[in-house]
Amino acid sequence: MSTIQLDRLAMGAQSALNRRAQNRVFIIALLIGDTLALAAAFLLVYEVRFDFNLAIFEESSMPLFVSRWGLLLLIPICLFALALFQLYDTQYLLGGMQEYARVFNATSVLVTATIVISFLIPVMRISRGFLALCWIFLTAALLIERFVLRRIVYRLRRRGFLTRRTLIVGSDEDARHIAEQLLATPTCGAELLGFVANDVPPGAVMTSNLPVLGTLDRLPALVERLGVEELVVSSAGLHRTEIIQIFQNYAYADVDLRFLPGLFEIFATGVRVKEIGSVPLVSMNRVRLDPWTSALKTVVDYLGALTLLVLLSPLLVTLALLIKLDSPGPVLHRRRVVGRGGQTFDAFKFRTMYVNGDEILDRYPELKAKLRQNHKLRYDPRITRVGAVLRRLSLDELPQFLNVLLGQMSLVGPRMITLEEMDKYGKWRWNLLTVKPGITGLWQISGRSDLSYDERVRLDMYYIRNYTLWLDLQILWRTLPAVLRRQGAY
Repeated sequence: MSTIQLDRLAMGAQSALNRRAQNRVFIIALLIGDTLALAAAFLLVYEVRFDFNLAIFEESSMPLFVSRWGLLLLIPICLFALALFQLYDTQYLLGGMQEYARVFNATSVLVTATIVISFLIPVMRISRGFLALCWIFLTAALLIERFVLRRIVYRLRRRGFLTRRTLIVGSDEDARHIAEQLLATPTCGAELLGFVANDVPPGAVMTSNLPVLGTLDRLPALVERLGVEELVVSSAGLHRTEIIQIFQNYAYADVDLRFLPGLFEIFATGVRVKEIGSVPLVSMNRVRLDPWTSALKTVVDYLGALTLLVLLSPLLVTLALLIKLDSPGPVLHRRRVVGRGGQTFDAFKFRTMYVNGDEILDRYPELKAKLRQNHKLRYDPRITRVGAVLRRLSLDELPQFLNVLLGQMSLVGPRMITLEEMDKYGKWRWNLLTVKPGITGLWQISGRSDLSYDERVRLDMYYIRNYTLWLDLQILWRTLPAVLRRQGAY
């Protein structure tokens, strides 16, 4: 790496103070936004409770603070609760669904604490309807406000604001892959400077034209000179002593130190530690979700699938008749796919192809070769007229609600794949077996068949690693617009 190139990168370090100022401005804006959202929620609660005279509210003596302006005095308490749930810690903001889950937990704890206090202090008796309104409006106002603010921050990050100067330590496949992902996601806020590695000479260009800036022994000097704020370490390509040294140098420094999961992520999606004979040993989880989360997801799956099957039954009958009238053959097609734990099952779909589809495809050897490669064809001669419409509108997948009721699939999850496709996932295939496949998922709302296979694998792995109920709800909310846009549906 030439001195001129390093000097050019080092010029950006002079703005590190400015970036810290930007972060402070962001936190202040977040506090102001939360304050306004809480004020709007409390005023709306008061209007609905005392001006609408709804029958659901019981007549009861309310505490003195329950007045239009008295409620605003509770805002500092609410802000303190949000701070306790680390909602002003940049480590938990602007990424994934964790922030929204913490907002929900904070408002839930606030309302629960109020119920307990009103029970212990009789003079503070507050109606249940009033508390329910507070919980609903406070949660909704904060979620909407933070969603809007996040969109603003994402726009600013695309213009170079609120970013973190980032170095990637390592040069193996995982290091290159994470660099590509960070560059492809400008909203993540990582300003990638380059790589630090021992096995590639300084100055060599890695993925996406990012250079190797130096060797590991130069890391402290590079961090100081370039104003590095974040280190992403790929432990797979480093020696154990090198990893320990990096941890000792930066675990307590003013630099965010992040490690790629490495080996454990290949075999499982979570670990647990248990002491046996005073020795801490690490075990790998066989499934991704803990029992409570799994039970909640199962309840949502069963209730959602049963409700939708009942509501859509007239449409299902109509589609079945159209399929029978359009071409000879069964209404349903059974596709043998892989489920959780490697168990195979028949996934139900409305038949969209002619029954002699293989014979038809034999007439098009170039399409047959493309199908073997991508497992999908944009223009497929085997598809019937009705089948083409069903695929464009994703109606062919409606019978999979039966698979959900049979416990084989989930409403939201990674794509279902065949045994032959398992090899496409490489080392990640073991992760895929820890959750049920879904009717919809990140792949459904991100482009579907227009995505490359590597992109589909990446989205599936992201979902598995970052699952929350909030992520499921977000995907379900965005599925219908994605279906109506028909992007990548064929």
